[in-house]
Amino acid sequence: MTIDARDILAWPGGDNNTDTVLSGLHFNITTLENWNYTLYSNGTLSNGTKCYLTFEPFAPALIFPNGTFINATKCWHPVHPIGARAGTGLGFAVVFGLSLVLTLVALNKHGKLHLPAQKRFHPIGRRWQWYWAIFTCATALISLFTNIDVDRYYLPEIPIVLTSFFWYLMQIGAVACTWEAVRHWGSWMERQFIDPDPFRLREEGRRYWIEFFLPLVAYLFMWLNFFIVVPRSWGKIEHQRYPEQIITDAEPTATDNRFKSAPFFLFAAWLLTVFSLWHSIKHYCPRNRGIINRTIGLFKFTPTRFMLIIPLAFIVPLFQAMVAWNFDWSPLNVKGKPEAIYPGGYAPALLIVIIQGIYGLLSPNEDRELIRQRRERGQTLDAELGIQRKPAWWRRVQGAGGGPNETMRDKIMRNVREIGGGGPTARNVKEAIHTRAAESSPNGPTSPQEDMEMVSIPSPQHVVGVTGPIAAGDFASARQTAGRYVGVMTPSATSRQAELMMDGPPGTVPPPPYTDRPPLGTGETGRNHSVASSTSPSINSPPVQVRSMLDV
Repeated sequence: MTIDARDILAWPGGDNNTDTVLSGLHFNITTLENWNYTLYSNGTLSNGTKCYLTFEPFAPALIFPNGTFINATKCWHPVHPIGARAGTGLGFAVVFGLSLVLTLVALNKHGKLHLPAQKRFHPIGRRWQWYWAIFTCATALISLFTNIDVDRYYLPEIPIVLTSFFWYLMQIGAVACTWEAVRHWGSWMERQFIDPDPFRLREEGRRYWIEFFLPLVAYLFMWLNFFIVVPRSWGKIEHQRYPEQIITDAEPTATDNRFKSAPFFLFAAWLLTVFSLWHSIKHYCPRNRGIINRTIGLFKFTPTRFMLIIPLAFIVPLFQAMVAWNFDWSPLNVKGKPEAIYPGGYAPALLIVIIQGIYGLLSPNEDRELIRQRRERGQTLDAELGIQRKPAWWRRVQGAGGGPNETMRDKIMRNVREIGGGGPTARNVKEAIHTRAAESSPNGPTSPQEDMEMVSIPSPQHVVGVTGPIAAGDFASARQTAGRYVGVMTPSATSRQAELMMDGPPGTVPPPPYTDRPPLGTGETGRNHSVASSTSPSINSPPVQVRSMLDV
């Protein structure tokens, strides 16, 4: 605790030379001086390490020879009632808390994905403006709640440092929130611009590289503001315990060159925000000819919320520069004027967050909006082609689809029921057997065991997907019917031989009769055991199965 010599007071007289009276209580001067305690004009008793109040009702009752006080109150204690600065701060804290809830609702609404994420448009890009709004509200709340003890503490200490520290962070958050809102609006415009034609804007060229490097430069200026203001010694800001100390320590520290240069970096970030807005309007909105028409178009295509939050964001570095030259308006001043601190220091950030929150509630989710635009484009194309599509509920009414709450498991089970399983499938198998047999020619052989090459009749134990029983008579009748009509599909050996002995084209000699094979019906097998002279397979052998194209 640094105290000017002019504020040191002599010990009040007591009963003798070693006695002094403080607030009606007697203390031993020898003990006080032995522990280097000094009486100051601001009503405190301090030895440079410990400080106690000496006025009622906080005066100590007794001091022991070892320097210990009884019922003493330290100087850094909230003894004063809430003043104008703390009361106004509480009102702002309540509004910032409501704005925080509003921001969380907007983040939950706009942060959800209803379309697959694209590499060109990352999901976190749309959320950054809400993240910075949450950061702004959080730092503002900390600054405002610690601001209460700035009024209540008898001597300034850590509350004034915490209030100032988080106030500067809140300023950065407000500018960053505005920047992200403008930057993402340009990204959203680009997404709508290329959604009908993904190859309309290539990821190269001057436009692409400006949009790539612009956020890096903007955040560079914001972080420069942070590193100039925050990483420093804040101890002298607490030295506001009497007027001389304010003049020698606090005011020079709060108005030094670092505090004076920091606002210009925030102002540079604000200029880049305006440039980003102009760049997005230039590339993603209808173009105008001439300087006057371009200026009119700039205001015409600028969203309403940007017309509000961009001027508010300009006030942030402006007021930060003003308090760096005028200590009376500064939040770093314990006796600063609330009528200047809150309208210039807190109101712009609060209004930015509120406007963003209202926009978040009123505007639709971007994925849903993109789905709506795609639907409208599809309806327009259908109208041009003369196509009239049924509404979505039409298929459910006609039984083509499941209910609105149908799960994937239900869909799979419905497909299984349609394809196979249960009594309907058994009936379908029976009908298929008879149909395949009836489709054959009625001129075939009469024997059910003769020439059955191309017809495959399943057995009851090989029917897959049938839960109900199939009578054996169904297969027997099917085989008999197939045996009668299968001749067309697989002709007999006699008809084959007659066909082979038919005359060829005119002028050709018919081939000699086949004598190496005995006629059918003589009891012979009709099979030639010579591999070289065998030209046709046996009609009683199983059908040849083609394994590949080389066997044909």
